[in-house]
Amino acid sequence: MQTLRLAVDPQHLETAEACAVLDRAAAILRSGGLVALPTETVYGLGANALDPAAVARIFAAKQRPSWDPVIVHIANLMADPMLDQLVTQIPDTARALIAAFWPGPLTLLLPRSAAVPDAVTAGRRLVGVRMPAHPVALQLIHRAGVPIAAPSANMFSRTSPTTAAHVLEDLDGRIDAILDAGPTAHGVESTVLDPGQSPMMIYRPGAVTAEQIRSVAGPVEMYRKDVPAPSESPQALPSPGVGMRHYAPRARLVLIEAPLSELPAQLARTAALYSKESIGMMIPADIAAAGGPEMAVFPWGRWVAPEEMAHSLYAGLRALDGLGCTVILCPVPPGEGVGEAIRDRLRKAARGHS
Repeated sequence: MQTLRLAVDPQHLETAEACAVLDRAAAILRSGGLVALPTETVYGLGANALDPAAVARIFAAKQRPSWDPVIVHIANLMADPMLDQLVTQIPDTARALIAAFWPGPLTLLLPRSAAVPDAVTAGRRLVGVRMPAHPVALQLIHRAGVPIAAPSANMFSRTSPTTAAHVLEDLDGRIDAILDAGPTAHGVESTVLDPGQSPMMIYRPGAVTAEQIRSVAGPVEMYRKDVPAPSESPQALPSPGVGMRHYAPRARLVLIEAPLSELPAQLARTAALYSKESIGMMIPADIAAAGGPEMAVFPWGRWVAPEEMAHSLYAGLRALDGLGCTVILCPVPPGEGVGEAIRDRLRKAARGHS
């Protein structure tokens, strides 16, 4: 299959050209096809969430296992039919969170309706739903007229895409089209929250932080799961994004945990252990690059600004992969605010490499 690359300017969606592009992508979705679309977090691989055959195509294109559920994206407000099609009830805590954070990078796990295919939820009783804040995503969903199931638009367990070029690296020829609207804003996936538990449970940290959720709706905890034994059979996961290995570059990812003042020395010591490898480094802007000129360095944003680091995390891992690095050394920022989401992604990306 040939993958169409459809460019659209998110600042000028009212033009005839933009409308034609969006209508073409919407028609592909209505006909059961796959369209990669930009959101404010990462690019997603979209299909009609109410069409089991279309959802199955997502799993085939990504080589995603059936036990890993996907998130459904909507474009209407809470009282409108699109959400009503998907869920049977909305707890009061969820209503407060919707008012505070939708549209935005917060996915809520809610009781699913009979219209939601089992493949979307991996057979579980809850479906993850969110309303993205990206104007192109909202326009596409609105024009398609159906809720859109959309996990990240990459091969399963690989680094998530934040540009159209990243999507094509993995999925060119495997999907029908991609809407290219430039780089995404946040760079890490949405927070996934079950608001029906007490306390509420964050299954995946993201751009909406625990502190923000707590300030709106009360007590919240972070989901923890032990690494399963190699002999264990995969089971349906309770939420998207809790797979034990995820977001991984091709290179071996080595994590460095140290205070900012000690990072240069720790990076140099660790680099010496891999002197026979092709080394890449994710380097915060707050420190001088460690190592010699033979090492590839990706400037990663400021240590004191985790939002900057989140924005370029996946782009950096993909860039160093593209340079042929066999080992990537990456500092781990403090677990404050969005830093918790970065730590989560790095731990999962490095799992199996240590």
